[in-house]
Amino acid sequence: MSEKFEQISLKPGFMRHNGGILFRNVSDNQYEFKSIINENHLNAAGITHGGYLSALIDAGAGTAAHRTAENAPCVTVSLDLKFIGVSKVGDEIFGKVKILKKTKTLVFLFCELECNNKIITSASGVWKILKPKS
Repeated sequence: MSEKFEQISLKPGFMRHNGGILFRNVSDNQYEFKSIINENHLNAAGITHGGYLSALIDAGAGTAAHRTAENAPCVTVSLDLKFIGVSKVGDEIFGKVKILKKTKTLVFLFCELECNNKIITSASGVWKILKPKS
């Protein structure tokens, strides 16, 4: 659908403070996002902190849920993560989201983070679709 990535971290907050996220729609049920690792994303071992990777997935996959729900606000109900690889300063992280199912009130999805063509984190999650304020 969209060949270009767009910056989605426009409002002040955690993700904008940490460098932002670039995002794009691939199809009706697939989305991608990316970010570059910098010094403040690292843990004491010199690799990307799991908390940052968690926040990156929550923001990127959450945006996919939001767009799948016709831009209705969505909140994370559950997020199950598996950390299986590492990334370092200067690495570009790519997130790939696949929407598994959407109901009237929930979005179920799967997400993988890749770095240097290797999966470093996988996640499955559920987002609650909130009713827009009337």
